[in-house]
Amino acid sequence: MKEYPRDIIPLYSEGDPEFKVEKKTFGGAEFDVIFRKGKPGIPLEVVQEMRAKGEEVHEFSVLPPFRPRTYVTTKVAPHIICMQDQAVLMRDGVKIYADIYMPKDEPGPFPLIIAWGPFGKRPHEGQDGWKLMGVPPGTVSDMSKFEAADPGFWCYNGYAVANVDPRGIGHSEGDHNMWGTQDGQDGYDFIEWAAQQSWCNGRCSLYGNSGVCMVQWRIAAEQPPHLACFAAWEGTGDIYRESCCLGGIPSPQFEYGITQSCTCPQYIEDHASMLEKYPLINEYWEDKIPKWRSIKAPVYMCAGMCHPCHLRGSLEGWRRVRSAKKWIRIHREHEWPDTYIPKNLDDLKRFYDRYMKDIHNGWEMTPKVRLDVMDAYEYDYKPARPENEFPLARTQYKKLYLDAANSAMSFEPTDVESEYVYDGKEGTATFVYKFPEETEISGYLKMHLFLEARDYDNMDIMTWVTKYKEDGTYVPLRLIGCEHRGTYSFYRASHRELDPKWSTDFQPVQAHRKVEPMTPGEIYECEIEILPHSRVWHKGEEIHLEIAGHLIPCGQPNPPQPMVWDNEGRHVIHTGGKYQSYLQIPVIPPKYQSGEYKYNG
Repeated sequence: MKEYPRDIIPLYSEGDPEFKVEKKTFGGAEFDVIFRKGKPGIPLEVVQEMRAKGEEVHEFSVLPPFRPRTYVTTKVAPHIICMQDQAVLMRDGVKIYADIYMPKDEPGPFPLIIAWGPFGKRPHEGQDGWKLMGVPPGTVSDMSKFEAADPGFWCYNGYAVANVDPRGIGHSEGDHNMWGTQDGQDGYDFIEWAAQQSWCNGRCSLYGNSGVCMVQWRIAAEQPPHLACFAAWEGTGDIYRESCCLGGIPSPQFEYGITQSCTCPQYIEDHASMLEKYPLINEYWEDKIPKWRSIKAPVYMCAGMCHPCHLRGSLEGWRRVRSAKKWIRIHREHEWPDTYIPKNLDDLKRFYDRYMKDIHNGWEMTPKVRLDVMDAYEYDYKPARPENEFPLARTQYKKLYLDAANSAMSFEPTDVESEYVYDGKEGTATFVYKFPEETEISGYLKMHLFLEARDYDNMDIMTWVTKYKEDGTYVPLRLIGCEHRGTYSFYRASHRELDPKWSTDFQPVQAHRKVEPMTPGEIYECEIEILPHSRVWHKGEEIHLEIAGHLIPCGQPNPPQPMVWDNEGRHVIHTGGKYQSYLQIPVIPPKYQSGEYKYNG
């Protein structure tokens, strides 16, 4: 097995003063949990000196000064006051700090929206380029926490907003534990503290995307009594499967980057070193999976079809939480513009007004699912189509059988056995099908492949499902200036065992409990999960299945990327006869059809 690139990620080694190890218990089992020294943050005055010399400062490396006070936020917004660096005590005695914004001249008390995440509660202080990709400058006020609720909007609409530095971040005490039960318990304590304050009406919520969304699953699972509702707008769920180890291929660089970007004066949990120490799923990694079935509060979710980091976790949340009142938008936009688009803010305000102000505004009539069916570039086939569920009940799962002899796919299996051989490190296998009629694919895809590592004991692969015009022209999707290829998967064949707890016929989920090396020359039957997708192929357009032993970039900014590929020699895909390899696609028939007229809703 290949070694981790320690020249890129300095991992834990015994005796290294940059690390410490603590004994912690998860699921009744004790583990050595590795923490690395955090980045303590740079005081504002030092930042100013550095910039005066022309030196660059990382966007999240500034440590704003500690200033407990209450003040009017700006001359432009004198109707908002901020209680800055308010201390809140956690159940174990650790003290964390929050900036709390609220309307100045309204009587209150106010419902509270909480922004909880590790990227600093005042990112605008000391940052040269306080901006969000795809969001025009000035859209978000300087009061906003990164990826979170903007007090400049919500306080104007009668809400209070809390920007929280979690445990270990900024001036908050302790070490920072990332994406686990500790985050959930601390969030519980903060909500129950806030609900007792004179300025709060006793109804609290959580809101944000990405890192500010991910903790929401953990906090909501602790069931704080005063969590009235929450808005989880895109966030990774299972840290092992969706970030650290994609399909079994180690990919710790994204999580390592987070430890380097947080302002953490003490220590921060080191997922990269933990993955090297514990490369298979155990109770430690299971603690990083949200306790979905414990979540019962009303929730407004989002899932970005073109976002590789968050799509799977967002849809897992939709399917698994037990909230009786839950809604989801499955959209095509990038997370940051989607968070601040005016129509989306107005939509979220209706949700909050219903459950935090008890305004009967008809929110319950909102479709449970709103689905963007994509087409080409920035064009959609059907935006925000109302549905009752996801995956859709009318889905017809169909198999496109692979034919290696012709690099083709067909809904009819072939009796002729053949094999597609490609170089395991640099080659790509491509299979093509041309649709004879307009076809919508919306939902979960998977592959059923007969694989052979002809010269080695493992196969690592990346798969893409892409779209081409009838004349062979490649057709990407486009958002925030990036061309996104379609939908994809990663897979390590030596991790081929499936987890019966999570797997379904339309979504095979690897267990990652053991390593089963392949015997060179032996053929293995493998089920491979592909991220959900929603897109239409018009008559004559081609669907391409591309299978490679290397990374094919997706076009999105900052997606997780495998780092420890383990391939040698030739990869072989067997098709036909007793080796019926196929791509399973979720075909969506029209809601109503009469003759040639088709109604898709």
